[in-house]
Amino acid sequence: MEIIGVKFKTNPSKSYFYLPLQDEKFKLGDKVVAETSRGIEFGEVTIENKPLEGEENSKKIVQILRRANNKDFQADYENIKKEKEAVEVCTEKATLHGLEMTVLSAHYMLDGSKVLFYFTAENRVDFRDLVKTLAAVLHARIELRQIGVRDEARLLGGIGTCGRGLCCSTFLDEFAPISVKNAKEQGLSLNPSKISGCCGRLLCCLKYEEKAYDEMNKMMPGYGAIVAPKEGNLAGKQGTVENMYIVRGLLKVQFENGETHILPAAEVDIIKKGKMNYADDDKEAEKELKNIE
Repeated sequence: MEIIGVKFKTNPSKSYFYLPLQDEKFKLGDKVVAETSRGIEFGEVTIENKPLEGEENSKKIVQILRRANNKDFQADYENIKKEKEAVEVCTEKATLHGLEMTVLSAHYMLDGSKVLFYFTAENRVDFRDLVKTLAAVLHARIELRQIGVRDEARLLGGIGTCGRGLCCSTFLDEFAPISVKNAKEQGLSLNPSKISGCCGRLLCCLKYEEKAYDEMNKMMPGYGAIVAPKEGNLAGKQGTVENMYIVRGLLKVQFENGETHILPAAEVDIIKKGKMNYADDDKEAEKELKNIE
């Protein structure tokens, strides 16, 4: 038994597994029509035919409806045009109902029977009357979903500080919890503008190397630590750690005579431990960062 991976516009960074049509092979980028929890959608193949593996529960995997045909392509094209108009209509009607919300996007199911709207708002919004109004105007079932700033960034996409497409809108399946601790363990400056993303929250990539930094930090004495080289001309002499190059496993150590040397962390004895981050005492910055976790 084989499966394929398919992504949809409502969550462009996540692939969903489907059973292909019998004996049919799919390539990356092929367009298909499949049923989702939202309705019948137009999707794109992101994972070519591969054998069903043990960790994937075949009972939960359904078969795609069909390979997209000309009629499906035309329907998708028409829906895209209608979605822009639907956002304008929803924004106008929300204003008339006195609702403080920002409508981000609209998504039509392939058969046009349902429209899904995504919006952001400072507070919870009672949109029951708005749903009735939109249903009467658009002649379709209406669903509104309030999302947070991370989901907003995923939906809209963009370019990160690294110069690449946002992780959340390209490959992240879900958002992992990120805290100031991740930044501190990597020796980063607790400057919100440097470690927060387009969404205003802490960078998702701070989580990627968490385990690696946990292991590397075990070898590090900390900033301000007192250490003594085990071998060489400096053996037995004590110095203070001025900087740590965690990834390379090196220390910048200043000795009592004023000389500074770069030494491997594994080749020094730790006389007195220091702080694991030079910004440990920056309470104001840490307090500010707590608000964007």
